[in-house]
Amino acid sequence: MRPGDRIFKGLATGSGIFIVVLIGAIGLFLIVQAIPSLRIDQANFLTSREWSTGDVHNLRFGILDLLLVTIAVALLALVIAMPVALGIALFLTQYAPRRLARIFAYVVDLLAAVPSIIFGLWGLFVLGPVLTPFAKWLSEHLGGIPLFKQGNVLIELGGTIFTAGIVVAVMILPIITAVSREVFERTPIMHREGAIALGATKWEVVRTTVWPFGKAGYVSASMLGLGRALGETIALTIILSSTIKPFSGSLFDGGATFASKIALAASEFNDPKLVGAYIAAGLVLFALTFIVNAIARSIVAGHKEYE
Repeated sequence: MRPGDRIFKGLATGSGIFIVVLIGAIGLFLIVQAIPSLRIDQANFLTSREWSTGDVHNLRFGILDLLLVTIAVALLALVIAMPVALGIALFLTQYAPRRLARIFAYVVDLLAAVPSIIFGLWGLFVLGPVLTPFAKWLSEHLGGIPLFKQGNVLIELGGTIFTAGIVVAVMILPIITAVSREVFERTPIMHREGAIALGATKWEVVRTTVWPFGKAGYVSASMLGLGRALGETIALTIILSSTIKPFSGSLFDGGATFASKIALAASEFNDPKLVGAYIAAGLVLFALTFIVNAIARSIVAGHKEYE
């Protein structure tokens, strides 16, 4: 092996090992810092809805509400973003003229460059007031469904899971669209031309060749978007209204996610035991996002056409 090849192999191998060690070190740090606070926690960490860390000698913190709100926001964002991203990706790869597709793809990708704080301010001061009449209509006419009942904050405030989910959907749209677009573009040209030669329409080509080839990649892209949604911090810190009332299962609830809860309390981190309570919550979020991204990776790894 040539010296240049050996150097490149060593750098590549070392980089891979470094990333694995770094992730392991982060996980170990979270565990070590969280254990002392978990030992003195006066509430059940996994099932309690209480979060009281004002007195470091009587810590009572549980993650159930944080977990439910985090999952509710992320799933709502995913439900909204997935079909929109699919439509955009198919339009750009199958229907749009190449020049228009290139410009449109740049515009969509630019959404990923917008800072989270801008999305948060837009969601609170622009989108929230616009959605309020629609949210009130849903609550009044579909309130019999638990998902749309009056929540634990006033709908007029706009700081609800409903608003937050839509904002996060816009934020994860670029990553789902970009990955899906790349997968759909890799559909073998012979498959598409064969379908056209048999008299298939454009939609039939998409349904019989492009979608079967790219659906696993699309699901994987959606899972990556879900991982991004679970960890969103600044935008949700700005948008979600704080409340001491428990999560009721409504889209019109307020509350806090793991990330926003930690961000809101960061200025008060003056005691190791107090910090450990929030690090314990961060450990759960770390594990949750790690699992989601591992699932996405396993989906892609199971399809050799993407390798």
